[in-house]
Amino acid sequence: MDKQIIISIGREYGSAGHEIGRKLAAKLEIPFYDRNLLDEFADQKDVDADLLAKYDEKPRRFFFSRTVSVRGQSINNSPAQSVADIQFALIKGKAFDDDSFVICGRCADDILKDFPAHFSVFITADYDAKVKRVMEKRNMSEKEAKKTIEKHDKTRRAYHDYFAKTKWGVASSYDLCVNSTVLGIDGTVDMLVDFVKHFLEK
Repeated sequence: MDKQIIISIGREYGSAGHEIGRKLAAKLEIPFYDRNLLDEFADQKDVDADLLAKYDEKPRRFFFSRTVSVRGQSINNSPAQSVADIQFALIKGKAFDDDSFVICGRCADDILKDFPAHFSVFITADYDAKVKRVMEKRNMSEKEAKKTIEKHDKTRRAYHDYFAKTKWGVASSYDLCVNSTVLGIDGTVDMLVDFVKHFLEK
């Protein structure tokens, strides 16, 4: 694209936010980032990508981490904190390099909020639609799907609200909130493409 555009997507589990982000990036012909940020870092630094992925979008666990002072500098030994810091630095670096991209999660809505080329979206969906999607995607019973949604959303909220100044899933934390059930996945993507065009023209 001629002008830089960065779209961060927050999403409820089962809302199809990840798929919407991936399709949106494809339509705009720009990169899509999620866990592949860690793969990129692992390739650059020759470290174990699977080990990094274990702590991807996980909140810091205080009982298993501590901050120590070394020569007057605070150092945290939490793997979750370290992985978060790696991703935040990569995201900001790409933004400063004038890259255009769509990114899913990773507190990007908060850490990129001061970039003029950025806007944030939160994807929700009707509860029954989320349950049905999770049941079909993960071959689960209704009971299992509901527990999975609750677990993942709880983890995402804890991660986001620990590392970000804004609150996960709260409308005032985002530029745009969308219920993907209303227009469906492809309809939501088309709507966001149109939104991007207007955003670039402002």
